[in-house]
Amino acid sequence: MGGAERSARKKKQAARAVAQARTSSGSDRTKVLAGIAVVAVLAVAVIGYVVFQQMKPSSSGNEAIPLAPADHTISAPAVRDGNTVLVGKDTASVTVDVYEDFLCPICGTFEKTYGASIKQAVDDGKVKVRYHILPMLNSKSDPPGYSTDSANAALCVADDGKFNAFHAALFAKQPEEGDAGYTKDQLIKLGKDVGVTSSTFESCVQNQTYKTQLDELMSKTSNDPVVRDPETGRFRGTPSVASGGKLVDLDNKNWLSDLTK
Repeated sequence: MGGAERSARKKKQAARAVAQARTSSGSDRTKVLAGIAVVAVLAVAVIGYVVFQQMKPSSSGNEAIPLAPADHTISAPAVRDGNTVLVGKDTASVTVDVYEDFLCPICGTFEKTYGASIKQAVDDGKVKVRYHILPMLNSKSDPPGYSTDSANAALCVADDGKFNAFHAALFAKQPEEGDAGYTKDQLIKLGKDVGVTSSTFESCVQNQTYKTQLDELMSKTSNDPVVRDPETGRFRGTPSVASGGKLVDLDNKNWLSDLTK
């Protein structure tokens, strides 16, 4: 092979080496830039999550549950009747059964939508409401069990005649499904804030005095033909409303006024 040919071959080899180096360098730069982009995205996500957590309502044991607006707090008498609470005047000719869970978001919407109208009808002596507070969504709070804790506390409060304000307050600032519910200490604090003075109230909440009765209520409700879905054979869920042994159609926005005609 002549010198000229060897020189030409070496030039070609050198050119290929330079091209490969450039390609490798470009690939490395791409990888570095991609890595930086991923880190940046993760940093933004972490910052966003921290900000979101800081903005969420706290459910710490030291936080007081605010009282509900007066226009949603029924003033008519409320008494515990077994494992339910009956609210209203003895002269009311219509009784409405409301099935709800303090963690149920649609129950919260129901209260916001119809709470003021129900209050007016009850306080006017047109309607009595029997509240079936169900421990249905225990697995939907973190830690589990808020449905039972809150329902039990409601019955404890009802023993002292302060159910209406307690009920309205828990729906006015309702914990989100999947998050932590209010602690027993917070429920006790709310009970005292609405005027409970019984010496046994705190132990009633802490010891879940009415847990057995609430479990019985849940079982009874699940088998009640009035609120059971005929197709599935299961309880229709919360909220459900019945009157006179018949399910109330909540798609009818005038259901309450229709019952009192």
